[in-house]
Amino acid sequence: MFRTHTCGQLRLQDIATEVTLAGWVQTVRKFGSITFVDLRDRYGITQLLFGEELTIQLDTTPLGREFVVQVKGTVVERSNKNLALPTGEIEIAVGSFTILNSSAVPPFTIQDDTDGGDDLRMRYRYLDLRRGVVKRNIELRYAVNRATREYLHLQGFMDIETPFLIKSTPEGARDFVVPSRMNAGQFYALPQSPQTFKQLLMVSGYDRYYQIVKCFRDEDLRADRQPEFTQIDCEMAFVEQEDILTMFEGLIKFIFKQVKGIDYAETVERMTWEDAMWNYGIDKPDIRFGMKVANLKVPSTVYVDKQDSLKASPLAETSGFGVFDNAETVIAISVPGAAEYTRKQIDELTDWVKRPQVGMQGLVNIKYNADGTLKSSVDKFFNEEKLKAIAAYADAKPGELILILAGAEERTRKAISDLRLELGERLGLRKKEEFKLLWVLDFPLFEYDEEGNRWVARHHPFTSPKPTQISDMINNNPLIENASEYLKHPYANIKANAYDMVLNGNEIGGGSIRIFQRELQEKMFAALGMSKEEAQHKFGFLLGAFEYGAPPHGGIAFGFDRLCAILGGSESIRDFIAFPKNNSGRDVMLDAPASIDDKQLEELSIKLDLK
Repeated sequence: MFRTHTCGQLRLQDIATEVTLAGWVQTVRKFGSITFVDLRDRYGITQLLFGEELTIQLDTTPLGREFVVQVKGTVVERSNKNLALPTGEIEIAVGSFTILNSSAVPPFTIQDDTDGGDDLRMRYRYLDLRRGVVKRNIELRYAVNRATREYLHLQGFMDIETPFLIKSTPEGARDFVVPSRMNAGQFYALPQSPQTFKQLLMVSGYDRYYQIVKCFRDEDLRADRQPEFTQIDCEMAFVEQEDILTMFEGLIKFIFKQVKGIDYAETVERMTWEDAMWNYGIDKPDIRFGMKVANLKVPSTVYVDKQDSLKASPLAETSGFGVFDNAETVIAISVPGAAEYTRKQIDELTDWVKRPQVGMQGLVNIKYNADGTLKSSVDKFFNEEKLKAIAAYADAKPGELILILAGAEERTRKAISDLRLELGERLGLRKKEEFKLLWVLDFPLFEYDEEGNRWVARHHPFTSPKPTQISDMINNNPLIENASEYLKHPYANIKANAYDMVLNGNEIGGGSIRIFQRELQEKMFAALGMSKEEAQHKFGFLLGAFEYGAPPHGGIAFGFDRLCAILGGSESIRDFIAFPKNNSGRDVMLDAPASIDDKQLEELSIKLDLK
C-alpha cells in the first residue's frame, strides 16, 4: 500500500506513530531552513514538516502544486494549531518523501475560493472535482443515494434495471435517438423515464420496484436541467394515492435524517393545484414564508369556484384605470416591512419585473404607512377609500408595501410568483437550512391545446382520472366543436389522480395512480388525438399487457439531482453531478457532441444534410 493512513485521519492520540501518507500537494510554504507542505486527499488535509536536511533536498527536487507524493514520517503535535481542520492539532515530521508524479501548473487554484471561471473549471472538471466544495457536493450525492437505497430496501422494494435502448414514444419532450447498424434506417430512443417498463413490472408481479436511473430529454437547458439526469424511480402495486403519499413522505424524511441530521416531525401540508395557483400563482409554492397573492381580478372562466370571493374585490367594477380595466388578470402581494422602500428601490423592482424573463409592462405600488395612511403610484385613479379597500382585500398591514401586476392570466400569475420569490430572497425569508415539504394534489388531467384544437395530458398519458370521474372520461366524446367553449367540456373539469412533492418551492417529485384497464387507456389515447392504429403501434405492448391481469398500481419519480442540490443549498444541479453538461448541452471537457467519420455514417446508413 502507498499509505497507512489518509490525510484526514490522524489526531493527537496518534502522536509518535510512524505513518506513510500519499496525496496531492496543496501548498508549499518555506520558512528559512524548514518547509511546510499541505498534503490533500479525498479525506482531508494534513500538514507536513520538512526539516533542514529535506528542505535543502527540496531546493534540487522542488514540489509544485498538485504533485502526487508519498511521505514517511512521525506524527507530532503542532505548535501553531489550526482548529479549523480536523487534523489541525498534529503534523507529520517527514523522514523521507517520493514524488510519485509531477504536475503541470493547474489552470486555476484547487481550493474552495478558486480563481477559475465556470467554463474553465468544466473544461478541467477532473481538477475541479479535487476542490473541497465540489467534493462535499459529491459526498452529499452519495449519502442521498445510500439513504434512498437503505429505506427502499427496508420497505421491500427491489432495484430492477430497465433498458436504455428502447422505442420512441411521446412523453412530452424530444427523444435522443440512436441509429441501429443492424436494422438500417431504424432508431432506438433513450428513455425519458422508465415509465412503461415499471408499469410492466407491476403486471409481472414485482409489486415494489425502484431504480436510481439515468433519463434523457432533448430540451433547452437551464440551472436545474441537464440532457441526462437521474431519477429515483418507484412503483407500487395494489395501492391507492394515500399509500404512495405515506410511503414517500417516509423516504424524504429518512433522507433528511440520514443526510442532514434533521428530524422532520411535522405533518406534510397538502394543497390542491387550484389553491396553489390561486394563493401563490404557481403549482410549486415555497411555503417557508407567507406573502400570499391577492386576486383582484381574474377571467370569469378561470377558478370557477373562487368567483364568489372576487365579487368583494375593489376591482369587481370598472376602476377607471385602463391598465387594470383592460387586463385579463390583476394580482397583488403585500410585502412586510417594505413601506419604507425609497423611490429608487421601487424603481429597481419595476425594472426587475420589466426584464424579458419576467415580461411585465410595469408595477403599481401602494405604500401602507405605519400611521395608517396610504400613498400609491396611481393616486390620480384611486382615492384613499379605494386604496384602503385594496389594502384590506390584500390583507395588508401598516408598514407593508402592496405591489400589483396586471396583464394576461398565465404570464401575470407566473410573474407575481417570481416577484414573491425574489422578495422572499431579498428579505431573508428563504433560508437554505430550513426545509418545508408540501404535497400538491388534484391537478387537471388535461390541458387544452387551442392551436391544435385537442386535449393534451398534463402529466402523462398513463395517469388515471380521480376514481369518481372515470365515468366522465369514458362516457363523453373528447372532440370539441367550438374551441372557445372548451371550458364547458366535461374533460376540462376532470382531475388527475396525481401528486407532486414540493420542497422549498421546487418540485422534487411527481407521480400518479396509473391507468391499468385497457378500455380506459384506449380512451385516454383517443382523447389525446391518437387513432387506434397509432396507439397500437406505439403502445401495443402495454395495451396487450393490460389484458393479462394488470393490478391497480401507482408510483412516483424524484429528481435526484435537484433533491441533492436543495439539500446542499445550491440553485444548480450541475454542482452535484460529477461530469455535467453546460447550458448548450456540451461536455466541454470531452468536446462532445462531436462529428463522426464517414465510415461510421456509412455503416449506419446515414447521410447528412446540413443545409
